[in-house]
Formats: sequence, structure tokens, C-alpha cells
Amino acid sequence: MGSGVQPVFAWVALGTNQGNRIQNLVDARVFLESISESAVTASSIYETEPLGPADKPFLNAVIRIQTFETPEKLLEKLKSYEKEYGRDVYAPRWSNRIIDLDIIEMENVQIQLDWLQIPHKEYSRRLFVLVPFHEIQPDWHHSLSKQSLERLMEEAPKSQIIKTEFNWN
Repeated sequence: MGSGVQPVFAWVALGTNQGNRIQNLVDARVFLESISESAVTASSIYETEPLGPADKPFLNAVIRIQTFETPEKLLEKLKSYEKEYGRDVYAPRWSNRIIDLDIIEMENVQIQLDWLQIPHKEYSRRLFVLVPFHEIQPDWHHSLSKQSLERLMEEAPKSQIIKTEFNWN
């Protein structure tokens, strides 16, 4: 983990529901590729219904990167990118956003701080993360509960999630 000899895989959830949503995700992927030590693996893009005060559908995906960064440094890079891309850092939780990047899991990492939880504290209840995560890592088990992604998808609250026709390539 970070500064060590071996890089680790990290899975980052991407979401957007403002502006040119496809371009927002494409730009975020380019950013993630620029900070990854190896080729990234990207899920399909899914359109999902909003949660909370957001009033427009989201596009969501999950991308696996490889990094030498500590979880704290990786989070700092993701949040810096969001801010530079135009995300309103003062917007209410779950509101409309131009881009949202969250670390959902990191290989061999468990952290529970006030401002950083790995695994992400809510991903196991969010189909818009579980479905694309399962697409690129079907054998993954939640690092705390040890439940399979398939099991988590079965137990997650149901919400509308539609695979789009967009192809990253």
C-alpha cells in the first residue's frame, strides 16, 4: 500500500448527471488513466435514477486503476480533479453533480476514518456501483462482510439501472 514496492488495485466509482454526461465520464477516465500504473479496466456505462435531492438521471461506471498511492493521497487526487472539473464542493450530499469519483475498494486496504472509508461505506447498498463493479470484477467479495457482489446485488435496495450503448473505445 502506498510508497511500497508493489502497486495495488483500486476501484473507483464514477457518476455524473450534469452537462455532457458522456464527456464528463470520458474525461474522468482519461484522468484515471493518467494516474494509473497500468491499463485501466472500465465497466460499461449505466444510466440510473437519482437518489436524494438530485433531480436528473445519472450516468455511472466503475474503473479499476493500479496505484502506488496511499488511500489518503489517492482520495486527495480524486477530489482535486472533481474541483478542477467544476464540481461544487459545497453542494448538498446526493445533489446534482458534474462529476463524482469515489474509491469503493482498494486491494488489501481497510480504513475507517471520519473522511475516508475503504471499503466505501455505502457501495454495498447501491446497485449503480455494484452492477458495474461486478461487470469488471465478478469474483470480488466485499472486504469486510466477505459477501460476493452477486449476493450484495440481490440484497441491495432495488433501483432502476440501465446499461447504455456507449462504448469507451
